[in-house]
Amino acid sequence: MALLTWQEKYSVGIKEIDNQHKQLIDMINELNDAMLAKRGKEVLMSVLNKLAAYCVTHFTNEEKMMSTHDYPDFAEHKEKHNKMTAKVKSLIVDVQNGKLTVSIDVMNFLKDWLDKHIMGTDKKYAPYMHSKGVK
Repeated sequence: MALLTWQEKYSVGIKEIDNQHKQLIDMINELNDAMLAKRGKEVLMSVLNKLAAYCVTHFTNEEKMMSTHDYPDFAEHKEKHNKMTAKVKSLIVDVQNGKLTVSIDVMNFLKDWLDKHIMGTDKKYAPYMHSKGVK
C-alpha cells in the first residue's frame, strides 16, 4: 500500500516538474514498501542511486528553467539543490561504509524533501514561472 499518493497540493502547475515530483513520491513509496516487507536494507542502496540520478535530472531542469526566465531567487534555490545533492551523496557514502543501515533515516530525508522543498521552496517559484508563461 502506498504511503503517499500524488495530490494536487503538491503541484507547482508545471507539467514536467510535477511529473518529476511524482517520481520522488514513487521512490518514497518503494522504500516504504520494502521496509514493511523487511527488505529495507536490500532496497536502500537502489533507492539512493535512483535519488542521486533524480537530483541530476530534476535539479538541472529546474535550474535551466529558472536561469532562462531570470528567476530572482535562482542563486538561493540552486544553493538548496547543492545542499540536497550533497546530502544524498553523504547518505550513499554512509551506507557504503556501513554507517547507515536503517532506511528510516532515508525515509525521513525524503519526506522532509517533499514537505520542505517541494511544498515550500518549489511552490515559491511557481507563480513567477507562471507569469512567464511556463506551464
